[in-house]
This record gives sequence, C-alpha cells and structure tokens, in this order.
Amino acid sequence: MARIRTIKPEAFASESLAEVGVHAERTFFGLLTQVDDHGRFRDQPAVIAGLLWSLRPEHGAIGVEDDLTQLAEAGLICRYEAGDGKRYLHIVTFRRHQKVNRPSGSRCPACSLHPAASGQGDLKAVRAQGELRESSQTTHGDSGEAVVTHETAGQRGLDESSVSPHGGSGESSVISHCPDLGPRNVDLGSPPSGGAAAPAPEAVSTQQLIGEYAASCAHRPPNGVLGHLGREVVKLLAEGIAPEHIRAGLARHRAKGLHPSTLPSLVHEAMNATGSTSDLMRPESANTVRGHRAWANPVDPAAAYAEEL
Repeated sequence: MARIRTIKPEAFASESLAEVGVHAERTFFGLLTQVDDHGRFRDQPAVIAGLLWSLRPEHGAIGVEDDLTQLAEAGLICRYEAGDGKRYLHIVTFRRHQKVNRPSGSRCPACSLHPAASGQGDLKAVRAQGELRESSQTTHGDSGEAVVTHETAGQRGLDESSVSPHGGSGESSVISHCPDLGPRNVDLGSPPSGGAAAPAPEAVSTQQLIGEYAASCAHRPPNGVLGHLGREVVKLLAEGIAPEHIRAGLARHRAKGLHPSTLPSLVHEAMNATGSTSDLMRPESANTVRGHRAWANPVDPAAAYAEEL
C-alpha cells in the first residue's frame, strides 16, 4: 500500500544521491512511497518497475535492477535475504528522515545488519531477548533484591544482531550486500589456521571474479547483467564451488553470451564435462562387425569368402 512521505529540500543536494544516476534517484524517491512504516519492501525489481515505472515502459525490470544495484553501492538501501528464503530491501536512513506517527506493523522481516534502522519495536524485542539471556546471571544488591544490568543486556542484544544471518558450516563465503558496512568475506568452510606458521588462506571475492569478467569483455556489460552474475557467483561460493571452476564458467558465459541465470549450468559443465566423446560409448558398442570389402569377382568364390559364408 502506497503512503505519503516527506522529501526534505536538502535531498536534492545529497552527495549520496549524486553518486547514482537520475533513474536510480527517481526509483529511490518512489521507494519512499512504497516501503512500509519501517522502510522495508520486497526486493522484486519487476514489481517495483510496475509500481514506479508503469507509464515508462522503456525502463523495465532490468533498469530497476540496475537502479537498486546503484542505490545499494551508494549505501542508500540494503538488500538482504531473510530466513524464509525471500529477498527484501530497506532504506538505511528511513528512521532518520521519516517521522511516522503510530507506525503499523511490518510484514517484512527485519535486516539483522541494521538493527537501528528496523524501528523502535524491533529494538525493544532485541533488548528483551538480551535481558532474558542476562536474567540467569543476576547480582544481588545491598537490600538483597536481584538486580539485572539492563545496559549490558541491551548491548549484548545489539552485539549479537551484528552477526551475519547467512551462517552455516556448509557455506564457504558470505558477502554482505550493505555497502556502508563494507564487504565481509567469511570463509566458514575452511578449518581454522592455528599456529604462527600457518599461512593465511587466500580469499577470492565476488567483486574480484566479476571484475575479471568485466575486464576480459571487449565492451563493459550492462550493470544489470553484472549484478545478476554477481548474485549467482555469491550462491556458488556459498556452496563451496572452487573459484577456478567459477572462472571457467564465467569464461564460457562470456564466449556464449547467454543469460546470467545459466551460469550454474556452465560451471557444472566446466567441472564435469568429459574431454572426449569416446567416454560416452557403451562397451558393447565396439567394432564387432567386419569392415566392408568390395566384391572382387574371384575365380573361386567359395574359397575366397569361406569365412563370411
């Protein structure tokens, strides 16, 4: 449901907005009217294009995807995936610039990387969880009453909320999409490198792989294509796919010029394709038939073709 929002005059002199294109700036102002009272909305470029650009068909879902990528790189929005497997976004500075009287509840899960931008209600829930955890470690004052340090509980709740939500021992690399927090490359799949003599593992980021892909192209691909490829690379790294296999898949994608969603299939092809078609032949399909020999019109046919006869 669209809402009436406030745009401050200094927004048109914002250095952050000046980093993005005019289309991205218009999409940002349009998002202000579509997000809920906590600044959240579903990350669906096609739906956003229909809401904000319905009378501008030349700027469709691919253009909106480019807009959202620019806004995320400028730190104006944060794109994240919640526990339900769906993608969401929220305006990072929404609570700072929008004063909502009696905000309604949100149907979108909060972003754990920006607890301060999630609204007062979510902060109270975080503090309450921290107080429950601290309640088992109470101290007794002079009067004998149990005393709980609420400041420590609140700080613990905020500290725990800063942990990346994409945890799990099966993931090899987790990359934060929030530019203002900086890139986070966490290698969760490799064992800890203990000891002073242990070499530090070399981490390959999504930005590095996409940068190599763009540099090897004759012309720089559109930002929408690079953004889609970046999301596919993030998923592949999270599955533990080796960077050299991803590079090989990107090289095949560049040569064939296919849709970015085909990158996993190309990586699979690079990982498991056989080098020769002879490996695909069944053992029983070997040469069991004697080669053809032209009729030679022998004097004694029975003696010449005794084996065949």
